[in-house]
Amino acid sequence: MPVPAPVINAAFGLRIFTGLVGVLLAVLVSGFNENVIKVAMPDIRGAMGIGYDESTWLLAVYSATSISAMAFAPWCAATFSLRRFTLCAIGAFLLLGILCPFAPTVDVLMLLRILQGFAGGALPPMLMSAALRFLPPGIRLYGLGSYALTATFGPSFGTPLSAWWVEYAGWQWAFWQIIPLSLLAMACVAWGLPHDPLRLERFKQFDWRGLLLGLPGLIMLVLGLELGQRMNWFASPMIRLFIVGGVGLLVLFFINEWSHPLPFFKLQLLKIRNLAHALITLGGVLFVLLALIKIPSSYLAQIQGYRPLETAPVMLLVAVPQLIALPLVVALCNVRWVDCRWVLAIGLALLALACVIGSQVTSAWNRDNFYALQAIQIIAQPMAVIPLLMLATGSLNPADGPFASAWFNTVKGFAAMAAGSLLQVITLNREHFHSMMLVDRIGNWPLVSDGADLARRVHQQAIVLTSSDLYLCMAGLALLLIVLIPFGPTRIYPPRAAG
Repeated sequence: MPVPAPVINAAFGLRIFTGLVGVLLAVLVSGFNENVIKVAMPDIRGAMGIGYDESTWLLAVYSATSISAMAFAPWCAATFSLRRFTLCAIGAFLLLGILCPFAPTVDVLMLLRILQGFAGGALPPMLMSAALRFLPPGIRLYGLGSYALTATFGPSFGTPLSAWWVEYAGWQWAFWQIIPLSLLAMACVAWGLPHDPLRLERFKQFDWRGLLLGLPGLIMLVLGLELGQRMNWFASPMIRLFIVGGVGLLVLFFINEWSHPLPFFKLQLLKIRNLAHALITLGGVLFVLLALIKIPSSYLAQIQGYRPLETAPVMLLVAVPQLIALPLVVALCNVRWVDCRWVLAIGLALLALACVIGSQVTSAWNRDNFYALQAIQIIAQPMAVIPLLMLATGSLNPADGPFASAWFNTVKGFAAMAAGSLLQVITLNREHFHSMMLVDRIGNWPLVSDGADLARRVHQQAIVLTSSDLYLCMAGLALLLIVLIPFGPTRIYPPRAAG
């Protein structure tokens, strides 16, 4: 039998609120760090003498270890206490980030990024666990709304942040920008969260087999998806090993988890319709949101020659208003007579509308043309994410909170990574298709005298048509997710109404 968890009564007040703010800051900083490094990698490569292949591995190993840590962090927090584990994770994350620019070789930098990935990935589950445990029913949904910032505010704010640091402070600050907020987060967590006792007796039922199967399985699968495009997917023996081996290990992992008395993942929770639907829909929503960030950035860089700092206003238009839009959507969902399933449907419909408008893109579009799309996303994004959090957590017992956190965060991290890989594949295939079609139609027709200019124009038009196709694909996915709603979740009331 699993070891029962002791009940620690911690009245909600200023201290608990401060602790939750600290956890939120830590999670946001973790998200910023990954996005900043991705955008700033060309500057980092030039400054540290890193080749392109090494840079792709640096990004891939961080994603792999970060996502893997999300799966096992809730167990560690329940064992060592939420406060201790969160402080250790923030401290390790901060220290490793400070050391990264001083790495003497690429191998040392790789090791630092691997360890920092584990530390950074351990933080997001702590926010959901803390919100479910410490917040009273009347405001619990607002705590979950703060978690939604990691899916809406964080990715959109990462690009402008990286552009600013690299442009004005130097490439080292792509790593060091985590310092001020990490220190503040540690202070808030240390003062605010309660001092729970250690529960080392949980090691008597430690799921060693699950750890030895699940951790390498997740890492291998993520590495395979992250590096697949560069290595031509299954034409590479390494990618075949990563993906086939990773899937095989994860199958064995889930078989083990089904019967283990104290698992990392409680598969029985998937019998809850609302949770299962929320996890499936979350993957689709993250795909759409990622595309709505990537498409304008890629288009403006390749067609209009924008630098990241010039693209920043487009991203900020979505990111900053989230601080207002999210609480408003939470307030709406916290009303008893409002069915969050309708809120989800409206949010997905607005995302589809933004994608349909974006599909009208032409080579004459500049930054200003994307503002209308971004304005729709301001309200659409929280309306698509908040109901999913409500559906995922509203039908759970308090004891299942850590398991729900493991499920939700791992699916969130893995879906975002897989969406990025799939988006790369679709983009490359559509660009190739449109390039071939344009060349075939042009034939020997002398549009221009300069062959180089013709090739440039064909490439630009292929990018424009590809952007339009991607928007239409995302619109179709958003509409498909709406169709699933009547067949999936059941009506659920906000915690305040249930209370």
